[in-house]
Amino acid sequence: MNELITKLCQSFGPAGREDKVRSLIIEELEKLHEKFFIDTLGNLVVTKGNQADKKILVAAHMDEIGLMVTFIDENGFLRFTNMGGVFKNILTGMKVIFENGTVGVIGQEKIKEPKELDFDKLYLDIGARTREEAQEKVKIGDTAVFLASFSQEGRRIMAKSLDNRIGCAVVIEALKRLSPLNLPNGVYFVFTVQEEVGLRGARPVSYRLKPHYGLAVDVTRVGDTPEPEFKTSVSLGKGPAVKIKDSSVICHPRVTSLMIEVAGKNNIPYQLEVLEKGGTDAGAIHLAREGIPSGGLSIPCRYIHTPAEMVDLDDVENSVSLLVELLKYSW
Repeated sequence: MNELITKLCQSFGPAGREDKVRSLIIEELEKLHEKFFIDTLGNLVVTKGNQADKKILVAAHMDEIGLMVTFIDENGFLRFTNMGGVFKNILTGMKVIFENGTVGVIGQEKIKEPKELDFDKLYLDIGARTREEAQEKVKIGDTAVFLASFSQEGRRIMAKSLDNRIGCAVVIEALKRLSPLNLPNGVYFVFTVQEEVGLRGARPVSYRLKPHYGLAVDVTRVGDTPEPEFKTSVSLGKGPAVKIKDSSVICHPRVTSLMIEVAGKNNIPYQLEVLEKGGTDAGAIHLAREGIPSGGLSIPCRYIHTPAEMVDLDDVENSVSLLVELLKYSW
């Protein structure tokens, strides 16, 4: 599973440009001989189990945060905007990479006070000396992502885009372990697009599939670091979190109760998550059509939306176990 996680995290895939990640996941699905299709927006949908019975939607988004070029000046410097929740205060000196392999470093104009720092004070240097030279490598509208290595220390891994490639890895691993014979319901495993820019991919695919309940598999913030920005009881290494609420959804009590029951019966450690700020695809799923009971299986993650997000492999393994056992229960 570590090899799969590494490949997923190192793939280029900002919102709206998930092609490389999707191709990598398709390679895994073909090894498993799974049936799948790609919808209009680019969501990848895998069907498994008894499709004539009730249907469950399990969503994990493929996209990562990134930057998009908005302007190229006469000296070859690029101006950019954010694609998703990029923290401007961490960007100065950061390296990014474009889909074609072009690498740049983010610079900052002179400011008097830290509070003056905004995207209009930042620029991207790709080593070009003129606008024409820069345009040979990059054009307006091109997107870039953090350039960062994958590292492991003990049971902790650090990488860019663990949000949410680790969720994709959990779903793929669950697919490997599940047989249609032990799935009482039909299951749609959906790898969604454009979550980081407003949960956009999950909404139309939920409308199309019309599941009886939905589950978003994604990362969540933790509160186990010194003076965290948000107070939460979720910690690294203490198991997956059962989402109760975030900014986008109040999870359906029937879904959360089932998750807690399954975890308890199978001796899977779990935590309860109330997230003050942030959301997942569950926020879009639960509002589709007449409303869909929805919940979230969250993988604890430190330093979300940075080039060095961190998760615990025991949490990852327990997330797979919880998802596998949950899907064996009738709705």
